[in-house]
Amino acid sequence: FISQVHSDDETSPRDKQQKNSKGNGDFCIKNIKQADFGRREIEIAEQEMPALMALRKRAQGEKPLAGAKIVGCTHITAQTAVLMETLSALGAQCRWAACNIYSTQNEVAAALAEGGEAHVFAWKGESEDDFWWCIDRCVNVEGWQPNMILDDGGDLTHWIYKKYPSMFKKIKGIVEESVTGVHRLYQLSKAGKLCVPAMNVNDSVTKQKFDNLYCCRESILDGLKRTTDVMFGGKQVVVCGYGEVGKGCCAALKAMGSIVYVTEIDPICALQACMDGFRLVKLTEVIRQVDIVITCTGNKNVVVRENLDRMKNGCIVCNMGHSNTEIDVASLRTPELTWERVRSQVDHVIWPDGKRIVLLAEGRLLNLSCSTVPTFVLSITATTQALALIELYNAPEGRYKQDVYLLPKKMDEYVASLHLPTFDAHLTELSDEQAKYLGLNKNGPFKPNYYR
Repeated sequence: FISQVHSDDETSPRDKQQKNSKGNGDFCIKNIKQADFGRREIEIAEQEMPALMALRKRAQGEKPLAGAKIVGCTHITAQTAVLMETLSALGAQCRWAACNIYSTQNEVAAALAEGGEAHVFAWKGESEDDFWWCIDRCVNVEGWQPNMILDDGGDLTHWIYKKYPSMFKKIKGIVEESVTGVHRLYQLSKAGKLCVPAMNVNDSVTKQKFDNLYCCRESILDGLKRTTDVMFGGKQVVVCGYGEVGKGCCAALKAMGSIVYVTEIDPICALQACMDGFRLVKLTEVIRQVDIVITCTGNKNVVVRENLDRMKNGCIVCNMGHSNTEIDVASLRTPELTWERVRSQVDHVIWPDGKRIVLLAEGRLLNLSCSTVPTFVLSITATTQALALIELYNAPEGRYKQDVYLLPKKMDEYVASLHLPTFDAHLTELSDEQAKYLGLNKNGPFKPNYYR
């Protein structure tokens, strides 16, 4: 049995002929036999994703995505599977690749391939070459052309621009959910190269506050515990960046009794960190004494070789930002340093004098590479994405120009309201007099468009 598992791991999914029980082979995953296991995981996720299930119920009559051909590049987990199957229930055809080489749940990819609602090309532990091959297989297919893009990180959008720019003639819009991907879109827009409307769901309130802050507040501890069994009480931790992700990480670590330092470039976020009771420092001031370093800036080269050289023995280094650019991992691949694989996603990097650091997920996204994230929070993000796709797909000609748009506040509020029944929460309604006094419609939107 052990040798069977081992040999299965040695064979690249690209070299295998795979078919599901219906004889369809338009997918590439690790092992179709895991489909039943994956299906049970998806069913558990459905319990915690009430808004998507509500959208499905409402779509039984009308299919707002009928005719939509969506190509997606996100993490492939039980939670995103619920999104894909919801989009399918709303009338869309889906082809999907992974936006991170470590975050695919193989059994979930198998369940999707078996169910047939989405053609999936992804497995955990892809090489860089596999990563782009999978994206290409989603996009470059005979007799099928995407008319919508759902992207997390901008790699899919980048690939289509690079390889198949003519496809944008048929594409009605892009929905992007990460800081990195949104940054790329704004760059394209500024350069006058964005040729379709794009929806920035990363900066919607539901994404920023819920996915980034509350999700990371729970999953940072989970990722560190599963990989290192570290005890947090009394540990000195430096968190680089005090955006929503940084705020979530700091809140969790502080609650566990860690001593938390924060680095920041933005005086507003820096002041927030100070008011929340954290010491604001430069990385160089604390690098010799901290036990854990966590990056969450969305930037590059935040932790460089010079910092890594000065860390103390046993320091844990990890990244909670979307991209693997924050920690300069490439600078550690030099002859004088020894890499020792401890277990999956955990490496010791050893200096000539015997000092070692513990590097998690090779500097990639910790929570999705090494643990899982709370389903309920992802329900909020996924519902936001689904509504953004519906909005862009059905928008009349001219409503959206070739630019980057924020999700309308009315939609943000709708997503939030769909999740309130879970808590048996009862909203207060404004009286006519109160609504008039505030200058609001009784049914919202209650916040101005610039609110975040």
